[in-house]
Amino acid sequence: MPELDQVTSAGAREDLPLLRDAAREAGAIAMRYFGNNPQVWMKGGTSPVSEADHAADAYLRETLLAARPDYGWLSEETADDPARLAARRTFVVDPIDGTRGFLEGLRSWCVSVAVVEDGRTLAGVLECPATEETYWALPGEGAFLNGRRIAVRRPAAMVEIGGPKPLIGLMPAEWQGRLSRVPYIPSLAYRLAMVANGRLDATFVKPNAHDWDIAAADLILREAGGALLDQNGRAPRYAGEVIHHGALVAGSGELLAVLSGIIAGLDG
Repeated sequence: MPELDQVTSAGAREDLPLLRDAAREAGAIAMRYFGNNPQVWMKGGTSPVSEADHAADAYLRETLLAARPDYGWLSEETADDPARLAARRTFVVDPIDGTRGFLEGLRSWCVSVAVVEDGRTLAGVLECPATEETYWALPGEGAFLNGRRIAVRRPAAMVEIGGPKPLIGLMPAEWQGRLSRVPYIPSLAYRLAMVANGRLDATFVKPNAHDWDIAAADLILREAGGALLDQNGRAPRYAGEVIHHGALVAGSGELLAVLSGIIAGLDG
């Protein structure tokens, strides 16, 4: 990514504390429901959404747009308004990424909040209150977990990979003996943060991830020395007219190149 000009960089730096404060409070709101059997509805018959998602989303929307009324708004739990396409910058939000795991009592869920301009993330925060983790990043300034700088894992003889089993099964024979597949992690944002934090080497991402799942985590991973790539080997772009993505891969180094080659050969 080209270096940000001074004006853009300064704006992103001003947005970061706003995102961190709002995400922290949204996480506290969600925690009031965590483990307390919140009311649940089904979206499209298959995807759960709870009163915790709605409460956190309402807080984030009110707080962030009050502070930046000229920004656009894109959230999993808010009806999309095409008017956001006219905004220079857009908040891209998932009030609870990993709702299914949240409802099952798993701790690996997070509030994902990003500011996007011209398709790229300028500031990203993942607030994970059940694990007491806060990730954040700005372009060119590194990625951090609870104030400590983080980096992707160094290459090793054995590697741990996340993602769908069929995709992992497509890894070359010379890699199969070196692989360990981690159990399913419902929050994609948290899974990407695990790669950024060196707890996971890489992950496949099945098609249909949305901007709100990955916009914040993408920047955190990139600033930690990794990358999130599409089937063309490019970084995804966000907050445009199309807000969902095909197959993706996340990781670093030679392993990322191998994963990229696999999804490049997929249909679609």
